[in-house]
Amino acid sequence: MVALDSKEDALERGEVAPDFELQGTDGETHSLDDFADHEAVLLVFTCNHCPYAKAKFDELNALASEYDEVAVVGINPNDAEEYPEDSFETMVEYVEDGRVAYDAYLRDESQAVATAYGAACTPDPFLLENSAASETPREAGGDGAADGADEFRLTYHGRLDDATNPDDEPTEREMKAIIDRLLAGEAIDDEFKPSRGCSIKWKDD
Repeated sequence: MVALDSKEDALERGEVAPDFELQGTDGETHSLDDFADHEAVLLVFTCNHCPYAKAKFDELNALASEYDEVAVVGINPNDAEEYPEDSFETMVEYVEDGRVAYDAYLRDESQAVATAYGAACTPDPFLLENSAASETPREAGGDGAADGADEFRLTYHGRLDDATNPDDEPTEREMKAIIDRLLAGEAIDDEFKPSRGCSIKWKDD
């Protein structure tokens, strides 16, 4: 098991998030546009087998259940030929038995999406804000949707909580606090705190 920290310069804050079309465990193909009715998307590169990723299943499940305005989306990019537990079939099994209860769990078979985001480890979380929602404040009488296509931008990239090892118990739900402030309309300028996990299992070229 090789532990690795996420990279600070993966995406720049405010940068438009790369779109994707990925197969989900629900049998559907999903893109960012599918979550346009949410104020934010917590996009997490994760997997089935890594102890660091498994240690965050419960926290991600909790965030998915606590917010209607935020979609929690897991993306598994790992090489399933070398790591069979990371297969799509096992992803479906984890969803069906309740171990994973995100809004969507997607398979990045080509690893192109992980590459586009600059993801390095599992888990590697990216909090994306729906710029259409932020441009049309609800308190001003808008419905949270601006004219034209919705666009997600990176608002924060960093760890979920302060438990950096699989056996640690977190004392702060750091991502939840950032999400709460984002939904309250506050500016997010938090210092980068890297996530730690197993290195993404890249395919050989």
